[in-house]
Amino acid sequence: MLDKELSLRALLLGAVIAIVFTAANVYLGLRVGITIASSIPAAVISMGIFRLFNTGTIRENNIVQTVASAGGTLSAIIFVLPGLVMIGWWRGFDFLTTFLICALGGTLGVLFSIPLRRALVVNSPLPFPEGVAAAEVLKVGATGDEAPHNILERTKGPLIVLYGALVAAGAQIVSFMGLAAATVATFFRAGSGVSGVTVGFSLALVGAGHLVGISVGIAMLLGLLISWAVLMPYLTAGMPGDITEIAETIFRSEVRFIGAGAIGVAAIWSLVKLVGPVAKGIADTMKAGSAAKTGAHEDRDMPIGTIALLSLVCLVAIGALLFLFIQGAPTLQPYTWPLVLGGVAFTVIVGAFIATVAGYMAGLIGASNSPVSGIGILSIVIGSLLLAAFAQPVLGAGATDALVAFALFAVAMVFSIATISNDNLQDLKTGQLVGASPWRQQIALIVGVLAGALVIGPVLDLLNHAYGFPGDPNRDAIAADPLGAPQATLISTLARGVLNAELRWDLIGIGAAIGLALCFFDEILGFCKTMRIPPLAVGIGMYLPMDTTQPVIVGAIIGWLYDRAVSKRENAEMAKRFGILLASGLIVGESLLGILNAGLIVATGNASPIAVVGLDFAATSRWVGAVLFGLLLFISYAWVSRQSRAK
Repeated sequence: MLDKELSLRALLLGAVIAIVFTAANVYLGLRVGITIASSIPAAVISMGIFRLFNTGTIRENNIVQTVASAGGTLSAIIFVLPGLVMIGWWRGFDFLTTFLICALGGTLGVLFSIPLRRALVVNSPLPFPEGVAAAEVLKVGATGDEAPHNILERTKGPLIVLYGALVAAGAQIVSFMGLAAATVATFFRAGSGVSGVTVGFSLALVGAGHLVGISVGIAMLLGLLISWAVLMPYLTAGMPGDITEIAETIFRSEVRFIGAGAIGVAAIWSLVKLVGPVAKGIADTMKAGSAAKTGAHEDRDMPIGTIALLSLVCLVAIGALLFLFIQGAPTLQPYTWPLVLGGVAFTVIVGAFIATVAGYMAGLIGASNSPVSGIGILSIVIGSLLLAAFAQPVLGAGATDALVAFALFAVAMVFSIATISNDNLQDLKTGQLVGASPWRQQIALIVGVLAGALVIGPVLDLLNHAYGFPGDPNRDAIAADPLGAPQATLISTLARGVLNAELRWDLIGIGAAIGLALCFFDEILGFCKTMRIPPLAVGIGMYLPMDTTQPVIVGAIIGWLYDRAVSKRENAEMAKRFGILLASGLIVGESLLGILNAGLIVATGNASPIAVVGLDFAATSRWVGAVLFGLLLFISYAWVSRQSRAK
C-alpha cells in the first residue's frame, strides 16, 4: 500500500481495466468510428471488486477509474496512426515506436493540462457531465463515514444507478440482437437540394444530454439545424442521383469541414478568453507546489519543477523519435535538424493549445462527446500547411510522400496530448467532487497512459494483419474487407490534400465565418444576461452525425423538464440528484454492454455476434427501436421521480 488513496492494488486494478478497455476501444473505434468512455464503467467494476473483500475507499475507487479512464481514452490515437499504413509508409505497427508515441504524447497531455485544473475545474462553471456522473457513481457506492448522510439517498441511490444501468444494458442487448434498430435515417428532397433526419436511440447519450444541460443542448440543436436545414440543401442543390448517397457524401466531404472550421474559430475564441484564468492557474500551481513543502494544504498539483522536468524529458525523447523517423526517409535527411526542432516546437505550441481546447470541450460536453477527431483535423491542417510553406519548397516535389508521413507522425503525438487532456480534466473534476488529492490523481493518470500505451501497438498490428485498412497499397490481410477507420482515412486524406494543394479552403473559411458570428452572438447573450449558446457546442452540433447529437439534445430537454417538474418539492435537490444518478446509470449500462459486445466481436470474428434476425427484419426493427426508446425513457423518469417521494 502506498496510502489509503494511491494504493498499489488500485494502480494495478486500474491498469488491468485500462488494458481491457483500450483493446476493446481500438477495435470498436476502427470498426465504427467511435470509442467508449471507460471512466464510469471502471468505477462500477472497481467498487464491485473491492466490495468482495469488504474494503476500498471512495478515493481508492477514484484512483482505479482514473487509471482506467486514461488508458481507455488513449485508444483514440487510432484516429491518426493507421494513416501511416494507409499511405503505405508503414507495413505494420512496431511495438516500441507505437508505445513511445502514445506514452510520450499521453504523458505530455497530463503535464500540459495540470496548470489548467484551477482555471477549468476549480474556478469554472463548466458542467463536466461525465466527471459529475462518475462522482455520483462513486458516492452512491461509498460506505461508512464517506457515504451520504441522507438515509433515503443512501438507500435509493445505488438502486437508481443499477436500475438505469440495467435499462440501458437491456436496450443494448435487444439492439445487438437485431430486434431494435440503433438508428433510423430518412433522406428527402428539400427544394432542389437534399436533407434528411437521422434519429439515434442511445440511452447513454440521453444520459449525457441530461448532464450537460439545456444550454449546451440548445446550442447543439442550432448546430444541427445549420448543417441539415441550411448547408445541406444549399450544397446539394441541383445534384442528380440517389439522395441517400448524395446526403452521406456531402455531409462527410463538405459539411463536416465547415463544422471543423466553426470548431476551430470557437476553440481559438475560448482559448483567448481563458488566457487570464490559465495564467492564474499556473501561478496558483506554483504557489501550491511551495505550500506542499510545508504541508500547508492538500489541494495541490504536482510541483511545477517536476512538471517542467518530466516535460523536458518527454520532449527530448520525442525529438529522438523524430530524428529516427527522418533517418528512414532519405528525401528528408538534408534538413534533419530543422525538421526535428520544428517537430518538437510544433508539439509544444500546438500541444499546449490543444490541451486547453480539449479540456474545455470535455468540461462543456463530456469527454465521450468531444469531437476529438475535429481537433485531429485542425492539427493535421496546421502541420501540413507549415510543411508545405517551409519544407516542401526546399525539398522538392519528390519529398511530398515523406512529408505527408512526417506530418502524420508528428500529429500522432499531438493527438495523444489532445485525447489525454480531454480525459484528464474530467477525471480531476471527479476527484474534486469526492475529495481526492490532485497530485495523486495526476500520478494515476500517467500510470493509466503507460498501461494503455502497452496494448495499443499489439492490437493495431493484429488487426492490420487480420483486416487491414482502406487505401493501403501493401495490404495483405486475411479478411476480404478492411476495417473502415473513418477518422484515420479523413486525416490522412487531409495531409495529402494540403501537401498536394487539393484542400477545400473555401469550406473551412465558411465554417470560420459561421464560428465568428456564433462567438459574437454568444457575447451579446452574455451581455443581456440571458441563456448562453456556447459556440463550441454549436460547432459540435454541426460536425457530428445527427444520430449522435440528437439523443444528447433529447436528454438535455428531458433533464430540463424533469428538474422543473421536481423543483417545487420539499426535497427538490435530492430529486434532481436522483435524475443525475439515473442518467449516470444509463451511461454505465450502455458503456459496459458496448465493451462486452466489442469483446464478443473480437472473440468470434463476427460483427454481430448475438444477432438473431437478418436484414429482412430491418424495417420492423426501426419501429421496435423507436417505441422501446420512448417507452424506456418515460418509464425510467416516471419511476425515478417516484423514488424521491418515499418517506
